[in-house]
Amino acid sequence: MTYEERTPESRALFERARLLLPNGVTHVARHLNPYPVYISRAAGSRKWDVDGNEYIDYLGGHGALILGHCHPQVTEAVREQAAKGAHYGASHELELEWAELIASMIPCAERVRFTVTGTEATHLALRLARAATGKTRILRFAGHFHGWHDHVAFPSGGAAGIVPGIVDEVAVCASADPSRVRQTIEERDDLAAVIVEPTGATFGHVPLPEGMLAALREATARRGVVLIFDEVISGFRVSPGGAQSLYGIVPDMATLAKIVAGGYPGAAVVGRRDLFDALEFGEETQPAVPHQGTYNAGPVSAAAGIATLKIVRDTDAIARANAGAAAIRSGFNEAIQERGLGWCAYGRFSDFHVYAGSEPLSAAEIESGRIPAARLKGAAPMKKIHAIRSGMLAEGVDLAGWPGGLTSAAHDGADVDRTVTAFRRLLAAL
Repeated sequence: MTYEERTPESRALFERARLLLPNGVTHVARHLNPYPVYISRAAGSRKWDVDGNEYIDYLGGHGALILGHCHPQVTEAVREQAAKGAHYGASHELELEWAELIASMIPCAERVRFTVTGTEATHLALRLARAATGKTRILRFAGHFHGWHDHVAFPSGGAAGIVPGIVDEVAVCASADPSRVRQTIEERDDLAAVIVEPTGATFGHVPLPEGMLAALREATARRGVVLIFDEVISGFRVSPGGAQSLYGIVPDMATLAKIVAGGYPGAAVVGRRDLFDALEFGEETQPAVPHQGTYNAGPVSAAAGIATLKIVRDTDAIARANAGAAAIRSGFNEAIQERGLGWCAYGRFSDFHVYAGSEPLSAAEIESGRIPAARLKGAAPMKKIHAIRSGMLAEGVDLAGWPGGLTSAAHDGADVDRTVTAFRRLLAAL
């Protein structure tokens, strides 16, 4: 049975949505031809759509659900706090406990400032870096995602709606040459910060070359440039202390979201104590960098975050998620090889990415970090990506749009077997 035959209620909801919502969706990642699936409930590694179809879920709340959907300890913490109040408009003990837990796990976290989203966190981090250094220019890398605010939401050269002056203050570099990046940092006197996804663009979709993080740390430290690790996805997913703990390279600041709040709205900027001085009140003065936010450190999100981080810290949740992804990558590559395709599956942690380009590439070539972001992110035309995603949905598997996905501690061997079988059927159908 095809995707469209299985999902008439999703189609009907989409026909309503397209009259009011741009493209009929509320997030660009949910755009799918001929229409997206509409979910009614979820639990563990699974979710169910409005037509009653069951799916193995590899979007995981856009990476937020390392423990899977509705983990009982997290759900209970949320239920208990919701009964006490959703928003106090005041300080509360949970925000302090949450901050202390983060600081105990993330190496660079001398201070913590909560936001609601990862986009807000990267925006604030860049503002703090500019305030601390007195400089204006930012260096970031092609293909790396840091949210949708103006300083990070355009390719080299700018985009519609972005003020040209902002474009001029942001340098966008290819990340495949550590020596060239080091030279750029050395030669510029106007750099306030360098921001990077430490596991590579979109959590390893475009891996970094070996030595890149060490080169960035050495060059930025010598030049007094603030190094920011965007750990919105990697934080608490690659290790309890994030990528900085795993790699042993400590940035000046890091941005956290997704897992930090257990899948609820919540994010944070953490880092070196002096970089946060601009947020402090003086005896008679306002902070140099004012930062508001109606829902910062909301008690329900704090409760979910505390419950989640304690499980991540104290159990093998990350290892189990990693093992599931490794098994999927292995099964996908075996199926690809049997078909004689030039595709491959790759990844390192609780992730799997499917290269489906027309020009053959191996996982080893991609993981070397020498393949440019433009080549990997544009490897397959959108028509092929939509075919892969809708084909897998027809088999009961929901993938992210790379195409690929993220595993959780809730995914088990049965999920892996069913996913690999679905992929084999997809290749046969294509």
